[in-house]
Amino acid sequence: MNLQQLRYIHEVARRGLNVSEAADALFTSQPGVSKQIRQLETELGIEIFERHGKRLVAVTQPGRAVLAIAERVLRDLDNLQQVGDEFANEGVGSLSIATTHTQARYVLPSVIRDFMRRYPQVKLSLHQGSPRQVCEMVLDGTADIAIATEAIADYDDLVMLPCYQWNRCIVATPRHPILREAPLTLEAIARYPLITYDDAFTGRSLINKAFLGRGLKPNVVLSAIDSDVIKKYVEMDLGIGILARMAYNPEEDRRLGMVEASHLFESSTTRIGLRKRAWLRAYIYAFIEGFAPHLTRRIVDAALAGGGTDAGL
Repeated sequence: MNLQQLRYIHEVARRGLNVSEAADALFTSQPGVSKQIRQLETELGIEIFERHGKRLVAVTQPGRAVLAIAERVLRDLDNLQQVGDEFANEGVGSLSIATTHTQARYVLPSVIRDFMRRYPQVKLSLHQGSPRQVCEMVLDGTADIAIATEAIADYDDLVMLPCYQWNRCIVATPRHPILREAPLTLEAIARYPLITYDDAFTGRSLINKAFLGRGLKPNVVLSAIDSDVIKKYVEMDLGIGILARMAYNPEEDRRLGMVEASHLFESSTTRIGLRKRAWLRAYIYAFIEGFAPHLTRRIVDAALAGGGTDAGL
C-alpha cells in the first residue's frame, strides 16, 4: 500500500468513477491508475469499486470506508505541507473562497480589498455557485472557505461558523403602490407578481415559510440566483422583488424604490464553512476575522477542534 494508490482511488471517486479523467488530473495513464487500484484491492482483500466489464459503476460498502480513510490521510498530508509553508513563507500562498453571488457582489468586495492590501503576495481566487455547490467545493478541496446562508448546516464534515444576520426588503418601481403600504403585510405582497431568489438560494426557505404560515400562496413569476437579475426585471415592472437587504443600494438602484420587510420574515444567518480538522494558514484566520470580527483565531480553533457550530455569534 502506498500514498499514490490512495490518491488514485480518491481522485477516481471524486471524478464520478471516470478513470480517464482521474488519470488526466493526476498526469498519468489510465492503465496505470487501473493497475494500482487493482493492486490495492488485492492487498486489502476487498473490492473498492464495483465493475461492469472494465468500467467502474459504483463504490462498494467496504470501498466507502476505504475512501473515507484515504481522504483523511491525504488531508492530513496536505496539512503537514501547509505547516511547512506557514513557517517558511508566512505571507505567501493562496486562498480560495467559494460563495454565492450575493456575498461576492455585495458583502465581500471591501473585505477582499483590505485583505489584498494586507497580504499582497497571497493569490486569491473566488468561486461562485449555489450554497450546496460551494459546500462541495470545500469538501473536495477546490476551496478553503465556504460562505453561504443556506446548506452549510447540512454537511457533517463542515464546521459551521455564524458570521452575521440579515433580512429582506421589498423593491419595486418608484410609483408602485406596494411602497405606500403602511404597515406592509404579507397579504399586500401576495397581491402582486413576485420576483425573488431560486429555492436553493439566499434564505428562500424562510420566505416560503412566512407565506405558508399565513396560509398564503405567493405568485412567484420569476426566480433567479442573482440579485442583480431580480432588480433588472423589477425595473421592467414585471413584478415586485423580495431581495436581501444588503443587495439594495439607493445610490446605485435609483430606478427602484425600497421598503423594509424585516418584520415579516425570520432573519437569516450567513455562515463560514470549513473542513473539520483543517489546518489553516495565518492569513486564512485573518480573512475570516476581517469578514466576521467576532470570529477570532481562538474561536475558530475551538470550533475546528471540537467540530462545534454556531459559536460566537
